[in-house]
Amino acid sequence: MKEKIKAAIMDAPKIRRVLLRLTTEILERNRDLRKLVMIGIPTRGLPLARRIAGLVRDMEGVEIPVAAMDISRYRDDRVSSRSGASVVATSLPFPIAKKDVILIDDVLFTGRTIRAAMDSLFDIGRAATVQLLVLVDRGHRELPIRADYTGKVLPTSRREIVQVRLRETDKIDEVLISEPVSLARPAAGKRARMPRS
Repeated sequence: MKEKIKAAIMDAPKIRRVLLRLTTEILERNRDLRKLVMIGIPTRGLPLARRIAGLVRDMEGVEIPVAAMDISRYRDDRVSSRSGASVVATSLPFPIAKKDVILIDDVLFTGRTIRAAMDSLFDIGRAATVQLLVLVDRGHRELPIRADYTGKVLPTSRREIVQVRLRETDKIDEVLISEPVSLARPAAGKRARMPRS
């Protein structure tokens, strides 16, 4: 379905400023960086996690382990999940036991993606703490989940689409709001054609 761009919310400099602020908040809250690990939720949570880890390295000289986590088998909107099929835990290249884990995603919407990520995480090990960072919180939660670190709170309607594009995956850094063309209002001055009787 084609989409109509309604507004540009962030460009590359704005995204960088937001990530700098979020990194500062992480450093203020997590004093022992040796316990910190970052897990990006594909697709765009992973490059965000890598960027933030890079900023921590630049600011503090500490390398934070970063990995992606496949949560597809934990989604409650997949047929296989509802059918009672066994779920195999996702593996990570580092242990999370007694670690402070930061889950990172681009957009927080209903909360179901984050719930699936947490289910997957709990199957892997027992973290000391689990924190959530999102670039955009667009509202419309269906589960009691909120982010610990939020780049931007963006009020939206349900029909609107929030598009996060990153240079690693899309060759450009931007956040857009769009809507399906079929739901867009007719242009001003144009009347809808009435059907002939």
